Amino acid sequence: MDFSLVVESFPIYLDGLWTTAWLVGLALIIGLAVAIPLAIARNSRNYLIMGPSWAFIYFFRGTPLLVQLYLIYYGMDQFFPVKDTLWENAWFCALVAFVLNTSAYTAEIIRGAINGLPSGEVEAAKAYGMSPWKTYQRIVLPSALRRALPAYSNEVIFMLHGSAVAGIVTIMDLTGAARLVNSRYYAPFESFLTAGLFYMALTFIILACFKQAEKKFLAYLKPLS
Repeated sequence: MDFSLVVESFPIYLDGLWTTAWLVGLALIIGLAVAIPLAIARNSRNYLIMGPSWAFIYFFRGTPLLVQLYLIYYGMDQFFPVKDTLWENAWFCALVAFVLNTSAYTAEIIRGAINGLPSGEVEAAKAYGMSPWKTYQRIVLPSALRRALPAYSNEVIFMLHGSAVAGIVTIMDLTGAARLVNSRYYAPFESFLTAGLFYMALTFIILACFKQAEKKFLAYLKPLS
């Protein structure tokens, strides 16, 4: 094994790391913003509201991320011209695919957290005279988002690992950087092992951040000693 070629190519990996970080981070932020109203709509008793949200979640959870990326990147040109538009950019297509995918999974996580809330919290809000909107705003959503942290950390990690498909549509992320280094030096083991170590480091950082967040926001759920 010769890792000197990895040292020589380190700037390529750093560029790939930055691309992966901002692409996944932006997708998670937008996806969370989309997932909250989706989760609320999914819990609605009105089928006109619940139906579309159910279909959206079912489709994007039931199909592979790679297929979704292909449909967006290669398929949109069949519906409208993409030349000189954002759709022509591979990063934009990847971002849209990531947002749609993670919002569907996150919506189900939040919906489960909402349904798992103790009934006493909602009943106390009603007894206090809060409207349904105020109850969601002040009681249901804050409590559900806190309780969803452990499950959401898994979704963040899955999104990070799933982002490796971005390299297939010419984006120079971590996996794309490994492909480039391998094509230059014909050293697949060193190239992809280095990318794997970067992904592993990012995963440990994410886990550490969520562990601290859980300690802070879920401390009130711990039994008193």
